[in-house]
Amino acid sequence: MQELLHSLLVGFSLLLIVEGVLPFLKPNLWREMMVRAIASSDKNLRVLGAVSMFLGLTLLLLARS
Repeated sequence: MQELLHSLLVGFSLLLIVEGVLPFLKPNLWREMMVRAIASSDKNLRVLGAVSMFLGLTLLLLARS
């Protein structure tokens, strides 16, 4: 159980690092992307979220094998 919590903490930490790179390096580009995301339809955001989850799951399965 402790190993699972450690893995989740590492994964969450890496997520925060990756999410922070663009606003740190290119804040104007990040702001533009957020404005476009807000203007997008729910359907487009759901598709993007589904594709993102599928790619993440695929990479996770590849990494674990």
